[in-house]
Amino acid sequence: MQLQEVKTDNDKKLFRELAADIYRNDPNYIRPLDKDIEEVFDPAKNKLFKNGECKRWILLNDEGKHIGRIAAFVNNKYQDSGDQPIGGIGFFECTNDKAAAHFMFDHCKQWLQERGMEAMDGPINFGEKERWWGLQVEGFQQPLYCMNYNLPYYQELFESYGFRVYYNQLCYALDVKDRLQEKFYTHHDELSKDKNFSARHIEKRKLEKYVKDFTTVYNKAWAGRGEKGLEEKVVLKMFKSMLPVMDEHIIWFAYYKEEPIAMWVNIPDINQYFKHLNGKFGLWQKLKFLWLQKFGKCDRFVGIVFGVIPEFQGKGVDGYLIVEGGNVIQAKYQYERYEIQWIGDFNPKMVHIAASLGTYVNRRLCTYRYLFDRDKEFKRKEII
Repeated sequence: MQLQEVKTDNDKKLFRELAADIYRNDPNYIRPLDKDIEEVFDPAKNKLFKNGECKRWILLNDEGKHIGRIAAFVNNKYQDSGDQPIGGIGFFECTNDKAAAHFMFDHCKQWLQERGMEAMDGPINFGEKERWWGLQVEGFQQPLYCMNYNLPYYQELFESYGFRVYYNQLCYALDVKDRLQEKFYTHHDELSKDKNFSARHIEKRKLEKYVKDFTTVYNKAWAGRGEKGLEEKVVLKMFKSMLPVMDEHIIWFAYYKEEPIAMWVNIPDINQYFKHLNGKFGLWQKLKFLWLQKFGKCDRFVGIVFGVIPEFQGKGVDGYLIVEGGNVIQAKYQYERYEIQWIGDFNPKMVHIAASLGTYVNRRLCTYRYLFDRDKEFKRKEII
């Protein structure tokens, strides 16, 4: 076996096509857009190259057939490094062959050690955690947009090498047709008696107003907990990028005396459209995407952000907002399922909040860690 570094345009194509070949008989597989994959490895598009390094390879067997792929990266600002420098591996695909998988892991281990790393996490992304993060081990079904998906045997490939679970990534879902828990209706009825409370969904024609409201809620709810605040211009750019897929009826804000106090931001699962594009997004695919949006079916929407400002936390505003929005969403009945992006099991408060919505765990992914010093004590990610 040998690993071939990805350098040429043809190498890049082989890297992408290898995954499509492995999953060719899997009805749940949705091919990611080629551009989304390539942007990770493009220094002009990925700002992490300013403080890190990334390489990727294709594995060939002794007959010259492509049977696997992998990437390794060093991110000097990786927040999970703990008391030792941690590298990452990702974009792993492999036939059901332990020797092949271990050959790739060995290569990445050596590459990372040469750069001063003492462990590797994987499969993770050379980028943000909401994309391409974790190995799926439960709930195999069509993935959400930019969510990792793999065949069940991948778990054994990782664990047989010695990778251990650093943390679990829990994904939650709720059937839209189901009645919410009674406590939400109780809170809604109580707050509805006070006419100072109101809730409404976003309107694209008033985008700048809702950008301001989002910024206000976010900075009060998150910046006070040590998170960096957001500027309106950053939020405006984010909202404008969402416009092509934005559904006004699933982005909601709550107000008290017309001041924003809570928000519930969701988007359609655009993978329901992209699954028909075979990874491409040229002019023809863009036209097809627009047609699918108008005439196709998207039966899932995804929770992105939910927050209540500190002054109104614990007062039932969450129930008020969810019922107000839920009544409209259920009446539209375009969507059949609501999903929340993954929550780490190291964050029991958020796990409790997700469970309190009446959701169920519909898939589980794992972030694995492999210590190069096999005698060193392995520690799970600390609870926050």
